[in-house]
Amino acid sequence: MTLRPLLATLALVLAASVTPAVGAADWPVFHGPDGSNKSPDTGLLKEWPEGGPKLIWQAEGLGEGFSSVTVANGMVYTAGNKDEKTIVTALDMAGKPVWQAANGGAWTKDHPGTRSTPTIDGDRLYHESPIGNLICLNAKTGEEVWSLNILKEFEGENIIWALAESPIIDGDRLICCPFGKKASVVAIDKMTGKVVWAAEGTGDKAGYGTPVLVEYGGLRMVLTMNQKAVVGVDADSGTLLFRFPHETKYDVNALIPLFHEGQVFVSSGYGAGSQLIKLSVNGKNVSAEQVWENKKFDNHHGGVILVDGYVYGTNFRGQWMCLDWKSGEVKWTDKGIGKGSLTYADGLLYGFNERENDRTVGLIKPSPDGYELISQFQIPEGGKGNSWAHPVVIGGRLYVRHGDFLFVFDVKAD
Repeated sequence: MTLRPLLATLALVLAASVTPAVGAADWPVFHGPDGSNKSPDTGLLKEWPEGGPKLIWQAEGLGEGFSSVTVANGMVYTAGNKDEKTIVTALDMAGKPVWQAANGGAWTKDHPGTRSTPTIDGDRLYHESPIGNLICLNAKTGEEVWSLNILKEFEGENIIWALAESPIIDGDRLICCPFGKKASVVAIDKMTGKVVWAAEGTGDKAGYGTPVLVEYGGLRMVLTMNQKAVVGVDADSGTLLFRFPHETKYDVNALIPLFHEGQVFVSSGYGAGSQLIKLSVNGKNVSAEQVWENKKFDNHHGGVILVDGYVYGTNFRGQWMCLDWKSGEVKWTDKGIGKGSLTYADGLLYGFNERENDRTVGLIKPSPDGYELISQFQIPEGGKGNSWAHPVVIGGRLYVRHGDFLFVFDVKAD
């Protein structure tokens, strides 16, 4: 696949004439380098002016989809459907398009569009399409380095709403989770595309979530959710360590497992609810047992954040909730700004309502004492359908994706 020239339909709309300042920190992977979805930013606004923070720029022509953004090396990356192809887009920090490159065919069935967010590692970009095309591109030019289809390679079968994980980096390896007959989780040489190890199959198809790397008891593990369970794999050898059941309606397990002090939090929608699972490590052996279960907090795919011993997010019915990590007790429930996704920066939660006719962004104080909405505003109209792309805060900027559009706001304090 050769470099795709920028399509003529890509348009840039600048809200103001700006000189962009690149933040000291990057956001190169979906939910950040450690998967916690917590930004390292400080010095941000503690409340927003009426009408919301200043719109720095907006870009159109990204294609349809639910991919979030990554930010690295002075570039912004995302993906979308265009002309029945999966397209990866690179913008500079002023929102100016730099390149677009195709990653095979597009997902055009139920909820058409991309899901995976590009992963950046140095001068390389990695992206997984909804139909399993895993591609490595030059992050500066969009030129292809290597590609393979993980469903074909590992005899996997696509799922109802298509693959949605974002591959992660582990040293010189790229980790992804095809959950095929030949392998469940795999490590691929990030430079060549060759398989380093392939964990045995579990008999399940893939889930919709992204894996995470953790270390506990001297063992490095890849944790992820497939359609029926939480799975742990030895990150060094590819040995399957455990499979702990977690089933939900329609097999929608979409959360990145949340790891803290030897325990793993998972949650799924449709009433499946949340579980806290304790891991016990003995050499190279791992056992898993349930600590508690809470059916009321059933996060769909908007993600959750752990802050000072409490878990925050929305349940399937669209209520904001706070859960005690240790006990699973619900501290409060509030309708808040409605069902959606969230991220965390400088001590506050940034929530985003997923409904097309709402588009509310909220600044929320995380506290077990109750839901506290500090500020809110609506992003501009333009995007179509539900907005399932998770917001990102990095470099003093708030990035909000809705369909074909990306909106970038200044959230730095004066």
